[in-house]
Amino acid sequence: MALKLSGWGAMESPPLPITPKSSSSSCLNFRTPRPSSVKCDYSCFEVRDVSYRPPGTETSLLKSLLAGLSKPTSGSIHIQRYGNDGNPNQSPELLTPERVGIVFQFPERYFMADNVLEEVTFGWPRQRGDLQFKEHLALRLQRAINWVGLNGISLDKDPHTLSGGYKRRLALAIQLVQIPDLLILDEPLAGLDWKARADVVKLLKHLKKELTILAVSHDLKELATLVDRSWSMKMGGILKEEPLPL
Repeated sequence: MALKLSGWGAMESPPLPITPKSSSSSCLNFRTPRPSSVKCDYSCFEVRDVSYRPPGTETSLLKSLLAGLSKPTSGSIHIQRYGNDGNPNQSPELLTPERVGIVFQFPERYFMADNVLEEVTFGWPRQRGDLQFKEHLALRLQRAINWVGLNGISLDKDPHTLSGGYKRRLALAIQLVQIPDLLILDEPLAGLDWKARADVVKLLKHLKKELTILAVSHDLKELATLVDRSWSMKMGGILKEEPLPL
């Protein structure tokens, strides 16, 4: 799934497009006074009457909630899983920050390690584990690297020497190691040349088959081929569906 936010106007916030992945294994469902839902076969993210008011302010805002960077002042964000018959097969599960991967705009600016391996594993648990635990982490690492097409890159390579496109792939791999329920991308094509942009779009089409992707962009033209549905978000979090660019 991909989500687009369009440009900010004088009195409005960015448009907020949502697109469930084509395999329909998960989706986003924003519960508003007039509910907007996306059908899916496996699971939905359900956002019910969510608002956020930072301490010391009188106005409720809606920012960073799906990413888990802030807790809602009211409302809830859950994952609801469904069986083949279309009915819920378990109670809704709270969407926690640990289950959300987020790649910020220009993520390569925040690389901290001296090589690719250390960069991907930087946030891993530092406690000692048994052999089975280490094998589990190694398998998750290999899967993430395969998903983003970093197989041909040496794990000893300095991440700052990679091309723009491969830096973006590495940023994605860092999040995919955790196999998130939701992957949020902020302007995933920003700062890339035309070839790297095309490569990232192709990569996201592949990842969309495995994950729910929420992409935020002020220009949806290059992402339109992988977006299923698109919304704009007005000030205060009001959603309005808008057509995709041709």
